[in-house]
Amino acid sequence: MQRPNDPLAQRALLNFNITGPDLYDLFGKYGPIRQIRLGTDQNLKTKGTAYVVYESPDDAKEAITHLNGFHLMERYIVVLYHHPSKQQASALAKAELRARETALAEEKKRLGLKDDQ
Repeated sequence: MQRPNDPLAQRALLNFNITGPDLYDLFGKYGPIRQIRLGTDQNLKTKGTAYVVYESPDDAKEAITHLNGFHLMERYIVVLYHHPSKQQASALAKAELRARETALAEEKKRLGLKDDQ
């Protein structure tokens, strides 16, 4: 079986009225949760979605096995592994690189180092 890009993160398609505590109650049965991000923006089409991040990939797999197709708040939920697009991953990597370069330049300046040293 091929491993997903991030085996800890899952995406769930949900009822618009679901709350964070509802999700912690449901998904928390399968293991410790690192974070849950609940989509709330109707214009960005994130409303009705959530990202659940587990501490362990095995817990994430267990939750997907048991909760995909689960009936919750008058809707059958869809639970998937999160696969960020290559464009998103590339943009994130570039932003992290810029932040590191900026931090390095500030540290060099603080220490009085020049780029040729």
